[in-house]
Amino acid sequence: MIRFLILTITACGVFAAEAPEAKLDNGALKATFYLPDSKDGYYRGARFDWSGVVKSLSFGKHSYFGVWFDKYDPLHHDAITGPVEEFLSGDEALGYSEAKPGGNFVRIGIGALRKENNAKFERFGRYTVVDPGKWTVTKKKDRVVFRQVLEDASSGYSYVYEKTVRLVGAKAEMVIEHRLKNTGKKLIASSSYNHNFFVIDGEPTGPNMQVKFGFAAKAKSTLAPNAALEGKTLGYKNELQSGQTVMSEFEGFGAEARDYEFRVENKKSGTGVHITGNRPLSKVIFWSIRSVLSPEPYVKMEIAPGKEFRWSIRYEFYEL
Repeated sequence: MIRFLILTITACGVFAAEAPEAKLDNGALKATFYLPDSKDGYYRGARFDWSGVVKSLSFGKHSYFGVWFDKYDPLHHDAITGPVEEFLSGDEALGYSEAKPGGNFVRIGIGALRKENNAKFERFGRYTVVDPGKWTVTKKKDRVVFRQVLEDASSGYSYVYEKTVRLVGAKAEMVIEHRLKNTGKKLIASSSYNHNFFVIDGEPTGPNMQVKFGFAAKAKSTLAPNAALEGKTLGYKNELQSGQTVMSEFEGFGAEARDYEFRVENKKSGTGVHITGNRPLSKVIFWSIRSVLSPEPYVKMEIAPGKEFRWSIRYEFYEL
């Protein structure tokens, strides 16, 4: 496997990391993906799915993803870029409550992890990955296919997880297709959401950025004083400074997949991205700080042993 030297400059200095990558180019989009690797992978944390991590993506002169954090640590829970996904069963990982101290629980897209003690699950905590499963990566002209097989008899949870990241023809479109098959003995009851770490043309989060919801969104927490919701559009009154956050859970979506729709736009550089999914929303969070903004749409799944669940997310990049 070919490995590349990645040099990144941040506010805290320069760091270098060697990590496996794959690139796709359909003439409209150019994208680079980090590949899962338990030894040399760019991200080896215990929160987000290791597959399909977008290092960079460009459409013409515009860029949409990149480093948004100050310090890099491959084991840190959110030292990661691009559209990335986390699986949650309620507020914890799959099988965490069932596991005894020293036993295993599961994070889909990561593997089997060790439960250290009887403490409450720490979503942002560091846990030892006991078994990352067997990963295979297949690169084709228009897509990268990630496949993880995990068999963890001790927890009773096993699965085959396949994620395909595909560029659509010669269009400025990317589709992420998922297939999760339950090969274990227990029901997989989980939700998956995409964190969508958007860094559009390096613009700080502020009045030049806006987010449009595809449903009559209502914020459950205040957005003031730095942002406001007008109709279906979230806009910023002020440029966020270091340490400031705009965040809320949103309601107002229905039980149909058509409500899985968002637009994130940079009015200054004149570009945006349209995000749609083929499954109904179960929850929506929006989070933003100065360097990044993230609509987080959740999809719920219950997969009986021997059954599988499929879902997809489409990204259409455009100029205003």
